[in-house]
Amino acid sequence: MAGTNLAEFVERTATNFGIPGVAAGVLLDSMESYACHGVTSTENPLPVDEDTLFLLASVSKTYTATALMRLVAEGHIELNAPVRRYVREFKLKDERIADEVTVLNLLNHTSGMSWGLSVDTGEGDDALAGYVSKLPELDLIAPPGQRTSYSQAGYNLAGRIIEKVASLTFERAVASLVFAPLGLSHSFYARDDVMTRRFVVGHNRAADGRLSIARLWRPARGNNPGGGIAASVSDQLRWARFHLGDGRSESAERVLPAKVLHQMKEPTTALRGSNMGDAVGISWFLRNVNGVGTIGHGGSANGQFTELLIVPERQFAVVSLCNAGPDGIPCNQAIVRWALQTYLGLIDRDPEPMPFDKPPAEEVVGSYEDKVQNITIDIKDGSGLRIACRIKPEIRAAAKKELPPDHEPCDFGLLPGDKDEYIITSSALKGLRGFFSRDENGAVVGVDIGGRQYSRVQSIARPIT
Repeated sequence: MAGTNLAEFVERTATNFGIPGVAAGVLLDSMESYACHGVTSTENPLPVDEDTLFLLASVSKTYTATALMRLVAEGHIELNAPVRRYVREFKLKDERIADEVTVLNLLNHTSGMSWGLSVDTGEGDDALAGYVSKLPELDLIAPPGQRTSYSQAGYNLAGRIIEKVASLTFERAVASLVFAPLGLSHSFYARDDVMTRRFVVGHNRAADGRLSIARLWRPARGNNPGGGIAASVSDQLRWARFHLGDGRSESAERVLPAKVLHQMKEPTTALRGSNMGDAVGISWFLRNVNGVGTIGHGGSANGQFTELLIVPERQFAVVSLCNAGPDGIPCNQAIVRWALQTYLGLIDRDPEPMPFDKPPAEEVVGSYEDKVQNITIDIKDGSGLRIACRIKPEIRAAAKKELPPDHEPCDFGLLPGDKDEYIITSSALKGLRGFFSRDENGAVVGVDIGGRQYSRVQSIARPIT
């Protein structure tokens, strides 16, 4: 009955959000349920099924971390060792920081490195080495271990550690350490492996409501450790089953010691004001839903979105894959929340913001930025806060391929308790949480959005257009 209801809910939700193709799966104890709806592409449609490949985007980080932990378990890598023990050529703007960054700092986003670099280092076997060679251009936001800030660059560097230690390309190393022993026969990095199978393309919705194909299908190879896997919903449930187990594959091969698999689910650093979780384990984001612990990870590519949530104490997992933006995130979230409530009786709700109060709102208005995006915050019609996140014009101009469109401006509100924390309350980013940071004098100097830090560059309230 649950499987039938899942199919009905997925179809209804995909239709409501206008998503061309969705694949969802639920694992409860040993029972699997799937629901696949729609097509791979609006231009060249094929039915989505359990083996159709979707880009996992940042969910790929959990594979990178697991492969690296195999090397830890085998004694080839130490988590608390400096990265430079394994990647001697590793450099940053500040050499003292480069000396201090540890392997664990990369896996739990405490390296102090900002989100990443918009660089294309080609598709050759030297792509990852090329990416790492450009890390001196990366902004640094804190000393290692001081704060948690989501870093794609950190995971790409972790991938380079795997390459160096395994003496294989990153992709071949992960295939040997993870894909092959776990029987993940529908999980790939290489475009040639993907294009010879059924796979989805991303879609983006224009202002007039029409969908167009996202022509940048996936980022360059140098970003593979942080987001390069294409996989099926069936392989995602197989992946979840492994992380719910004792470290053995379905064929009883020992892949990880049970204590190491458990270690990945233990908190290593806290998260503040984040919808991703309350803490970070080793790659996994940890949070409680109605007092029950969960681990999970999401992913966003160009017009493709992934959500994977695992509830270890209930032997439960749910995955949802969508192929259209900007509503792929709320579509996945709706499916995951429905599954939690339907199968486990767990209700996952967003916190409610405070009523609008002008004085604290005026403290946060202004402009913020990182290397890639501009953030503008204003007060909408004198009655509420609004935020706009836009890719910088120079980044769009320099891009060799089409980039995803910017989201529409979103309403947001400050949360009670800690008035520097906020939640977005409208648009495709509804439910996203973050916080404002202050200097020693109490002035707002930055905003955290989706785990990324943006520095304040202007405090004048300029209306969003």
